[in-house]
Amino acid sequence: MEKVKCAIVGGSGYTGGELLRLLLGHPRAEVTQVTSERSAGKLVFKAHPNLRKRTQLQFSKTAELRPCDLLFLCLPHGESMGKIESFQSLAPKLIDLSADFRLQSENAYQEWYHQPHARPDLLGKFVYGIPELHRDEMKRASLISSAGCNATVTILGLHPFYKLGLVEPDRTVVEVKVGSSEGGNTPSASSHHPERSGAVRSFMPTRHRHTGEVLQELSLGKPIQVHMSVTSIELVRGALATAHVFLKDKLEDKDIWKILRQAYGNEPFIRIVKETEGTHRYPEPKWLAGTNYCDIGFQRDEKSNRLVIISAIDNLMKGAAGQAVQAFNIMHGFDETLALEFAGLHPL
Repeated sequence: MEKVKCAIVGGSGYTGGELLRLLLGHPRAEVTQVTSERSAGKLVFKAHPNLRKRTQLQFSKTAELRPCDLLFLCLPHGESMGKIESFQSLAPKLIDLSADFRLQSENAYQEWYHQPHARPDLLGKFVYGIPELHRDEMKRASLISSAGCNATVTILGLHPFYKLGLVEPDRTVVEVKVGSSEGGNTPSASSHHPERSGAVRSFMPTRHRHTGEVLQELSLGKPIQVHMSVTSIELVRGALATAHVFLKDKLEDKDIWKILRQAYGNEPFIRIVKETEGTHRYPEPKWLAGTNYCDIGFQRDEKSNRLVIISAIDNLMKGAAGQAVQAFNIMHGFDETLALEFAGLHPL
């Protein structure tokens, strides 16, 4: 079988390493280059020791990139947009894992990232990278912008209820608890650290920048408010969103089940987790480490119309590299689950 030739730009960080791990096991992908400015010439397993004996690839400089079929961009936020013309000249298809092209308008980007966008003409040209929402667009796309991890876990939990207009549009509160890998792979990692694809501040009580993505994907053309906080916890991988919404009408558990099944019953990477007994009754990030699943559960407040929606992912997988590979599969007409079949480990 002919393979899709791919290169990873900015591959020394956690997201780049996870992406390389997945692509090395992908039967229809061939990784031709991985770039890193600070590690150029070194074997990639020096940065990603789990890949020892899996590859003998060496890091290259970005200037040494050769033409290929698709580029995965794992650069820090703000860098892809400044070099996008060069990247487009090297590959007909791009999947950008930074935040540069997630938002659809220049005003929204300015509001949430506090700087002007270098290529506002391209905003809206990238398909937003949650397959469960934009699968049909991805099938025709040459440009995809992978969603943020905190945005992904929040949107997937809330979208079915916003889509059906079941919740009060201005009373949603979301607390996302995240693992340390979201902060990067160096002690001094920040949102401007070289080759960090997913850097966010790990404690943001208000105005977390992924809120912009949440508002964009849930608003569906109507004004809404989502109040979002992000807190770092003692976990390496994982993101757990606890969302509080207020239903317009009283719904029973069976109604909530029906809504979620209609939305996600045929989705390969969404699981509804709500058990009445045992120790694993609600979504738990640690069971998702290394997987591309998003687990979603819920609990009604029987004294009010409050519904608590709980969703969990591995932030490096469904929140970054795994979701990018899922998009890659859709773009090329492959089975969506290729290279993403790992079911996780138990016990941990």
